[in-house]
Amino acid sequence: MKRIRMLMVGLALVAAVAGFAAASAIKYGEPDNGRHPYVGLMVAQDANGKPLWRCSGTLISPTVFLTAGHCTEQPAAHVEIWFDDDVDAGYPLNGYPYTGQASGTPYTHPQYDPAAFYLHDLGVVVLDSPVVMSEYGLLPTLNQLDALARVRRNTGVTFTAVGYGLQRAFPGPVPETAMRVRMVAYPELVQINGGIAGTESLVLSNNANTGGTCFGDSGGPNFLGNTRVIAGVTSFGLNGTCSGTGGVYRVDRADDLAWLATFLSN
Repeated sequence: MKRIRMLMVGLALVAAVAGFAAASAIKYGEPDNGRHPYVGLMVAQDANGKPLWRCSGTLISPTVFLTAGHCTEQPAAHVEIWFDDDVDAGYPLNGYPYTGQASGTPYTHPQYDPAAFYLHDLGVVVLDSPVVMSEYGLLPTLNQLDALARVRRNTGVTFTAVGYGLQRAFPGPVPETAMRVRMVAYPELVQINGGIAGTESLVLSNNANTGGTCFGDSGGPNFLGNTRVIAGVTSFGLNGTCSGTGGVYRVDRADDLAWLATFLSN
Protein backbone atom coordinates (compact mmCIF):
# COMPACT_ATOMS: atom_id res chain seq x y z
CA MET A 1 0.00 0.00 0.00
CA LYS A 2 1.55 3.27 -1.10
CA ARG A 3 -0.51 5.71 0.94
CA ILE A 4 -4.08 6.62 1.79
CA ARG A 5 -5.51 10.04 0.98
CA MET A 6 -9.25 10.78 0.98
CA LEU A 7 -10.02 7.01 0.97
CA MET A 8 -7.82 6.51 -2.07
CA VAL A 9 -5.02 3.96 -2.05
CA GLY A 10 -2.09 4.30 -4.44
CA LEU A 11 -1.40 0.95 -6.08
CA ALA A 12 2.39 0.84 -6.05
CA LEU A 13 3.71 -2.16 -4.16
CA VAL A 14 5.94 -0.85 -1.38
CA ALA A 15 6.35 -3.84 0.92
CA ALA A 16 9.79 -5.44 1.04
CA VAL A 17 10.81 -5.52 -2.60
CA ALA A 18 14.32 -6.40 -1.54
CA GLY A 19 12.87 -9.40 0.30
CA PHE A 20 10.92 -10.43 -2.79
CA ALA A 21 7.53 -9.85 -1.16
CA ALA A 22 4.33 -10.49 -3.09
CA ALA A 23 3.28 -8.88 -6.32
CA SER A 24 2.05 -9.74 -9.67
CA ALA A 25 -1.00 -10.54 -11.66
CA ILE A 26 -3.97 -8.31 -12.39
CA LYS A 27 -7.07 -9.42 -10.48
CA TYR A 28 -9.25 -11.96 -12.30
CA GLY A 29 -7.00 -11.59 -15.33
CA GLU A 30 -5.26 -13.91 -17.72
CA PRO A 31 -1.61 -14.23 -18.80
CA ASP A 32 -0.65 -11.64 -21.38
CA ASN A 33 1.31 -14.23 -23.39
CA GLY A 34 3.38 -11.69 -25.30
CA ARG A 35 0.53 -9.48 -26.50
CA HIS A 36 1.99 -6.34 -24.87
CA PRO A 37 5.80 -6.72 -24.88
CA TYR A 38 6.24 -2.96 -24.35
CA VAL A 39 4.65 -3.20 -20.87
CA GLY A 40 7.28 -3.76 -18.19
CA LEU A 41 7.83 -4.30 -14.48
CA MET A 42 9.89 -1.58 -12.80
CA VAL A 43 11.66 -1.46 -9.45
CA ALA A 44 12.49 1.97 -8.05
CA GLN A 45 15.76 2.25 -6.13
CA ASP A 46 17.13 4.94 -3.86
CA ALA A 47 20.46 6.72 -4.39
CA ASN A 48 22.29 3.81 -2.71
CA GLY A 49 20.70 1.19 -4.95
CA LYS A 50 18.25 -0.09 -2.33
CA PRO A 51 14.96 -1.34 -3.88
CA LEU A 52 11.98 0.72 -2.72
CA TRP A 53 8.85 -0.47 -4.52
CA ARG A 54 7.72 -1.96 -7.79
CA CYS A 55 5.22 -0.76 -10.37
CA SER A 56 4.22 -1.39 -13.97
CA GLY A 57 4.58 0.87 -16.99
CA THR A 58 4.72 1.21 -20.77
CA LEU A 59 7.39 2.05 -23.29
CA ILE A 60 6.05 4.89 -25.44
CA SER A 61 9.35 5.31 -27.30
CA PRO A 62 12.72 3.53 -27.30
CA THR A 63 13.86 5.67 -24.35
CA VAL A 64 10.68 6.76 -22.51
CA PHE A 65 8.83 4.50 -20.08
CA LEU A 66 5.47 5.86 -18.89
CA THR A 67 4.26 5.10 -15.35
CA ALA A 68 2.54 6.73 -12.37
CA GLY A 69 3.88 9.71 -10.45
CA HIS A 70 3.76 7.86 -7.13
CA CYS A 71 6.06 5.26 -8.72
CA THR A 72 8.77 7.82 -9.54
CA GLU A 73 8.55 10.19 -6.56
CA GLN A 74 11.38 10.69 -4.07
CA PRO A 75 13.36 8.94 -2.73
CA ALA A 76 13.43 7.11 -6.06
CA ALA A 77 16.67 8.01 -7.83
CA HIS A 78 17.07 5.12 -10.26
CA VAL A 79 14.83 2.50 -11.91
CA GLU A 80 15.42 -1.02 -13.21
CA ILE A 81 12.92 -2.55 -15.68
CA TRP A 82 12.08 -6.06 -16.91
CA PHE A 83 9.96 -6.84 -19.99
CA ASP A 84 9.62 -10.61 -19.64
CA ASP A 85 6.12 -12.09 -19.56
CA ASP A 86 7.15 -14.02 -16.46
CA VAL A 87 9.75 -12.24 -14.36
CA ASP A 88 9.32 -14.84 -11.62
CA ALA A 89 10.44 -17.67 -13.87
CA GLY A 90 13.80 -16.02 -14.48
CA TYR A 91 14.57 -15.20 -10.86
CA PRO A 92 17.29 -15.03 -9.59
CA LEU A 93 19.36 -15.19 -12.78
CA ASN A 94 17.45 -12.27 -14.32
CA GLY A 95 18.85 -9.91 -11.66
CA TYR A 96 15.54 -9.08 -10.02
CA PRO A 97 15.22 -6.70 -8.18
CA TYR A 98 18.65 -5.11 -8.71
CA THR A 99 19.60 -5.37 -12.39
CA GLY A 100 16.95 -5.33 -15.09
CA GLN A 101 16.89 -5.51 -18.87
CA ALA A 102 16.77 -1.71 -18.96
CA SER A 103 17.56 1.06 -16.49
CA GLY A 104 17.00 4.78 -16.26
CA THR A 105 16.27 7.95 -14.35
CA PRO A 106 12.78 8.70 -12.93
CA TYR A 107 10.95 11.99 -13.40
CA THR A 108 7.65 13.04 -11.85
CA HIS A 109 4.98 15.43 -13.16
CA PRO A 110 6.02 18.94 -12.04
CA GLN A 111 2.63 19.51 -10.35
CA TYR A 112 2.68 16.20 -8.50
CA ASP A 113 1.95 16.49 -4.77
CA PRO A 114 2.32 13.37 -2.57
CA ALA A 115 -0.50 14.66 -0.36
CA ALA A 116 -2.89 14.59 -3.34
CA PHE A 117 -1.07 12.22 -5.70
CA TYR A 118 -4.16 11.38 -7.78
CA LEU A 119 -4.38 14.92 -9.19
CA HIS A 120 -1.15 14.66 -11.23
CA ASP A 121 -0.20 11.01 -10.87
CA LEU A 122 2.16 10.78 -13.83
CA GLY A 123 5.81 9.82 -14.11
CA VAL A 124 8.35 8.68 -16.67
CA VAL A 125 11.64 6.86 -16.67
CA VAL A 126 14.18 8.04 -19.24
CA LEU A 127 16.20 4.98 -20.19
CA ASP A 128 19.99 4.95 -20.22
CA SER A 129 19.98 3.00 -23.51
CA PRO A 130 17.21 2.58 -26.13
CA VAL A 131 15.00 -0.51 -26.08
CA VAL A 132 14.04 -1.18 -29.68
CA MET A 133 10.71 -2.88 -30.31
CA SER A 134 8.44 -3.22 -33.34
CA GLU A 135 5.78 -1.07 -31.68
CA TYR A 136 5.13 0.95 -28.53
CA GLY A 137 2.24 2.27 -26.50
CA LEU A 138 0.58 5.35 -27.97
CA LEU A 139 -0.52 8.55 -26.25
CA PRO A 140 -4.11 9.78 -26.67
CA THR A 141 -4.99 13.05 -28.34
CA LEU A 142 -5.94 16.14 -26.36
CA ASN A 143 -9.10 15.50 -24.28
CA GLN A 144 -9.83 12.38 -26.33
CA LEU A 145 -11.56 10.62 -23.44
CA ASP A 146 -14.18 13.33 -22.93
CA ALA A 147 -16.16 11.74 -25.76
CA LEU A 148 -16.71 8.70 -23.53
CA ALA A 149 -18.83 10.81 -21.17
CA ARG A 150 -21.42 11.10 -23.92
CA VAL A 151 -21.87 7.35 -24.25
CA ARG A 152 -25.23 6.47 -22.70
CA ARG A 153 -24.56 5.11 -19.18
CA ASN A 154 -21.08 4.24 -20.45
CA THR A 155 -22.44 0.97 -21.84
CA GLY A 156 -19.91 -1.02 -23.80
CA VAL A 157 -16.88 1.16 -23.02
CA THR A 158 -14.07 -1.25 -22.17
CA PHE A 159 -10.34 -0.97 -21.54
CA THR A 160 -7.38 -3.33 -21.60
CA ALA A 161 -5.52 -3.16 -18.30
CA VAL A 162 -2.02 -4.66 -18.25
CA GLY A 163 0.36 -5.03 -15.34
CA TYR A 164 2.39 -7.13 -12.94
CA GLY A 165 0.36 -6.46 -9.79
CA LEU A 166 -1.33 -8.65 -7.18
CA GLN A 167 -4.13 -10.94 -8.28
CA ARG A 168 -5.55 -11.17 -4.79
CA ALA A 169 -5.19 -8.93 -1.74
CA PHE A 170 -7.64 -10.49 0.69
CA PRO A 171 -7.29 -10.39 4.48
CA GLY A 172 -6.70 -13.72 6.17
CA PRO A 173 -4.00 -16.36 6.57
CA VAL A 174 -3.21 -16.29 2.82
CA PRO A 175 -3.69 -12.59 1.99
CA GLU A 176 -2.03 -12.40 -1.42
CA THR A 177 -1.51 -14.20 -4.70
CA ALA A 178 1.71 -13.14 -6.38
CA MET A 179 3.77 -14.29 -9.34
CA ARG A 180 5.38 -11.26 -11.04
CA VAL A 181 3.76 -12.29 -14.32
CA ARG A 182 2.40 -9.82 -16.90
CA MET A 183 -1.37 -10.15 -16.87
CA VAL A 184 -4.26 -8.57 -18.73
CA ALA A 185 -7.90 -7.79 -17.84
CA TYR A 186 -10.76 -5.93 -19.54
CA PRO A 187 -12.44 -3.54 -17.09
CA GLU A 188 -15.43 -1.38 -18.02
CA LEU A 189 -15.89 2.36 -17.59
CA VAL A 190 -17.81 3.21 -14.42
CA GLN A 191 -17.23 6.95 -14.05
CA ILE A 192 -15.75 9.86 -15.98
CA ASN A 193 -15.90 13.67 -15.58
CA GLY A 194 -17.54 13.66 -12.17
CA GLY A 195 -17.82 12.02 -8.78
CA ILE A 196 -14.66 10.42 -7.42
CA ALA A 197 -13.09 10.52 -10.89
CA GLY A 198 -13.24 14.29 -11.17
CA THR A 199 -11.91 15.50 -14.51
CA GLU A 200 -8.43 14.02 -14.20
CA SER A 201 -9.24 10.33 -13.65
CA LEU A 202 -11.40 7.41 -14.73
CA VAL A 203 -13.06 4.87 -12.46
CA LEU A 204 -13.12 1.37 -13.94
CA SER A 205 -14.75 -1.86 -12.81
CA ASN A 206 -12.82 -4.38 -10.73
CA ASN A 207 -14.74 -7.65 -10.37
CA ALA A 208 -14.75 -11.30 -11.37
CA ASN A 209 -16.55 -10.57 -14.64
CA THR A 210 -14.25 -7.90 -16.05
CA GLY A 211 -11.10 -8.17 -13.96
CA GLY A 212 -9.28 -5.17 -12.62
CA THR A 213 -6.07 -3.86 -11.06
CA CYS A 214 -4.33 -4.20 -7.70
CA PHE A 215 -1.08 -3.37 -5.85
CA GLY A 216 1.90 -3.47 -8.21
CA ASP A 217 -0.21 -2.52 -11.24
CA SER A 218 0.37 1.19 -10.51
CA GLY A 219 1.64 2.99 -13.59
CA GLY A 220 0.54 0.19 -15.88
CA PRO A 221 -1.47 1.07 -18.98
CA ASN A 222 -5.20 1.03 -19.41
CA PHE A 223 -5.51 0.90 -23.18
CA LEU A 224 -8.62 2.24 -24.88
CA GLY A 225 -10.54 -0.83 -26.07
CA ASN A 226 -8.15 -3.20 -27.82
CA THR A 227 -5.90 -0.44 -29.18
CA ARG A 228 -2.41 0.65 -28.13
CA VAL A 229 -3.76 4.06 -27.06
CA ILE A 230 -3.06 4.59 -23.35
CA ALA A 231 -6.18 6.16 -21.86
CA GLY A 232 -4.45 6.41 -18.51
CA VAL A 233 -2.16 4.79 -15.96
CA THR A 234 -3.36 2.71 -13.03
CA SER A 235 -3.39 5.07 -10.05
CA PHE A 236 -5.54 4.20 -7.02
CA GLY A 237 -8.03 1.89 -5.36
CA LEU A 238 -10.72 2.58 -2.79
CA ASN A 239 -9.83 -0.15 -0.32
CA GLY A 240 -7.07 -2.52 0.74
CA THR A 241 -8.54 -5.51 -1.10
CA CYS A 242 -8.61 -3.92 -4.58
CA SER A 243 -12.31 -4.72 -4.93
CA GLY A 244 -15.24 -2.95 -6.59
CA THR A 245 -13.53 -0.32 -8.74
CA GLY A 246 -10.09 1.02 -9.63
CA GLY A 247 -8.83 4.50 -10.42
CA VAL A 248 -6.92 5.45 -13.57
CA TYR A 249 -5.07 8.73 -14.05
CA ARG A 250 -5.88 10.17 -17.49
CA VAL A 251 -3.03 11.21 -19.77
CA ASP A 252 -5.10 13.11 -22.35
CA ARG A 253 -5.05 16.48 -20.55
CA ALA A 254 -3.03 19.40 -21.88
CA ASP A 255 -0.55 19.61 -18.99
CA ASP A 256 0.22 15.88 -19.21
CA LEU A 257 0.69 15.79 -22.97
CA ALA A 258 2.83 18.95 -22.92
CA TRP A 259 5.08 17.54 -20.18
CA LEU A 260 5.45 14.19 -21.94
CA ALA A 261 6.31 15.97 -25.19
CA THR A 262 9.43 17.42 -23.56
CA PHE A 263 10.83 13.90 -23.22
CA LEU A 264 9.66 12.62 -26.59
CA SER A 265 11.08 15.57 -28.50
CA ASN A 266 14.66 14.92 -27.37
